[in-house]
Amino acid sequence: MSTVDKEELVQKAKLAEQSERYDDMAQAMKSVTETGVELSNEERNLLSVAYKNVVGARRSSWRVISSIEQKTESSARKQQLAREYRERVEKELREICYEVLGLLDKHLIPKASNPESKVFYLKMKGDYYRYLAEVATGDARNSKYSMLVYIPFRLCGIVILFKHIPTTIHPKPAIRTQNVTIKPTKSHTPFLTSTL
Repeated sequence: MSTVDKEELVQKAKLAEQSERYDDMAQAMKSVTETGVELSNEERNLLSVAYKNVVGARRSSWRVISSIEQKTESSARKQQLAREYRERVEKELREICYEVLGLLDKHLIPKASNPESKVFYLKMKGDYYRYLAEVATGDARNSKYSMLVYIPFRLCGIVILFKHIPTTIHPKPAIRTQNVTIKPTKSHTPFLTSTL
């Protein structure tokens, strides 16, 4: 894909955002992501906003439908209709989440060259696993997604910890303020253990 095509897709995404057509915005940014080139901060934010709004609408719908389904006691047919509709929204939500997770794993995280981008993508990954966990039912809710939600957030914390602690002058006070203990090693370089 040429630079002109990429710029055109980014422009389409901006137009879609202004007209609140987030599905179109997400598709444009998905195409930009699939070029395999690292995204700029602006492109990264456009991608995030697009999918956040696409998923946000489905999450909101799912909560409303779930509430209606729980309150519907009058007839079995009404409950069945509510359940079927909820399942349809869940399916859409799962497909979108898997799409984003695929983009993150295949294109975005491997190409992230700076820590800020890596943290952004790992947080995004954790968010989409959380969205999957919110609509999971039964055994899937209890096991499949529970740990996956926390792993990216832990990694984000570690990256942020090492990026922002001024360890060159006096590492001990800086590290103690971050709930981290220091274990001195023989080389006099502190070994950090986090309580994350």
